[in-house]
Amino acid sequence: MRNSTSWFMQLSSFFSTSRRYPNPLIWGVLSICIGCNAPKTPEEAVVEPPNIVLIIADDMNWNDCGAYGHPNIQTPNIDALATAGMRFDRGYVTASSCSPSRASIITGKYPHNTGAEQLHWPIPEGTTTFVQQLKANGYYTAAAGKWHMGPHIRQHFDTVREANVAGFQLPTGASKETKTMVAPEPSGCEHWVSMLENRPKNQPFFMWFAALDPHRAYEEGILEKPHSVSDVQVPPYLPDVPEVREDLRMYYDEIGRLDAYVGEVVAELKAQGVEEQTLILFISDNGRPFPRDKTTLYEGGIKTPWIVKWPAQVAEGSVSQSLVSTVDISSTFLELAGLTPLDKSDGVSFLPVLTDPGSEPRKYVFGEDHWHDFEDHGRAIISEEWKLIRNTYGELAGTPPADALRSPTFKAMLQLKAAEKLTEAQFACFRLPRGEYELYKLSDDPNELHNLIHEPAHALIREELKKALNDWGQITGDFIPTQRTPDEFDRVSGEPIPSVRKRPRPDKKVMFGTYGAY
Repeated sequence: MRNSTSWFMQLSSFFSTSRRYPNPLIWGVLSICIGCNAPKTPEEAVVEPPNIVLIIADDMNWNDCGAYGHPNIQTPNIDALATAGMRFDRGYVTASSCSPSRASIITGKYPHNTGAEQLHWPIPEGTTTFVQQLKANGYYTAAAGKWHMGPHIRQHFDTVREANVAGFQLPTGASKETKTMVAPEPSGCEHWVSMLENRPKNQPFFMWFAALDPHRAYEEGILEKPHSVSDVQVPPYLPDVPEVREDLRMYYDEIGRLDAYVGEVVAELKAQGVEEQTLILFISDNGRPFPRDKTTLYEGGIKTPWIVKWPAQVAEGSVSQSLVSTVDISSTFLELAGLTPLDKSDGVSFLPVLTDPGSEPRKYVFGEDHWHDFEDHGRAIISEEWKLIRNTYGELAGTPPADALRSPTFKAMLQLKAAEKLTEAQFACFRLPRGEYELYKLSDDPNELHNLIHEPAHALIREELKKALNDWGQITGDFIPTQRTPDEFDRVSGEPIPSVRKRPRPDKKVMFGTYGAY
């Protein structure tokens, strides 16, 4: 039943305004109390915590699927999620980098509060996660695919089937052999369906399904009908040349492979008869692995596809313009299970939006940029129409991640740079120095091509966002590091620096003696 005043949401509201019951069995007791008065059939009167499936793409741009308007990418299954559920047009991750983004999602904290804000830092021992709480209160919890969160929270899941790290990390060592980033199971999605098949059938479940697609490196021949270069839409901040089109074409193919696995998950849920009572949330951990996308605070770095399918409660084909952040996922999932938010959580629940797309759980969202292959530090605040970026290390270039440096796209850009044929937007990753602040009106300029920071007409919004960003920093305990982290790769070639790069990477406490400010 799709009803904006659904009994389930009324019950959730009750939990939100009082002490929530930590035991999912309470749901059944309460359903008996309200079932005789609820406008539902006897079969619908039983209120139970929903099953939850979180699907995380790896390095997928927010609008690289048909659901967000791309006319050519083969994403019928992702598009079907949006057709059957709700598409969020203003969804953001908290970090434009893989492992910090995941640490923030699972802890409900901003990256600077996780102790794992740099790439490959493990989540600290003793950390509390929403998965741990779900498991302790009756949920079966499983993870399959890319892990990338370290060893200390594995026990928060009943089952973990980790994808090989070769899918996202170069090997170390002095070998002269060609090194690749292609795993034996290259999609990272190969065990999603078997996880569903082998779950206990007598308890609600939470699945953390994390793909390796569309992370580099790319392979030919992964789709029966591959994309063509004519399918490619080149963003204006990348040069429209054959090398870039071919690079994007192969990236599209990886999205197509991911899409097929999304379809298999939905089909399995339907076959098991649990599709109606299962919430699926589809997001990406950060944006496209190309220059001026991943590891930046531009839309191509921190904006994410965000689709919720929940047939029992979410209206088909609904769309929300509400601002949502991945730091909110923890609080939302715990509220769905009738549990309280994690202690010191930084997020807010977006559950009200699922039945009222116009609901506004937050005024701003925030993004962070930390060390990822190269030293950097920055912050962003996004409002309904505007984005303000603060570049802490303006004397450093906005260098793309190392795998993007080794790409055909960046090599072509180096040649065009030498020939002075890059536009101002395409030159962004080379610019020195960078201004301390950048201001963009996203409603008019979604590609962030026109920096309005010095425009007198926008002085009021500039100062408003600066103040809001500073206030957020004080409230959440944000800090500027007092120590720099060395680059692990060459900033032009993307080749590793063996004297610096070690794997597994030491954690934050080993490197800096703390899990907090350093």
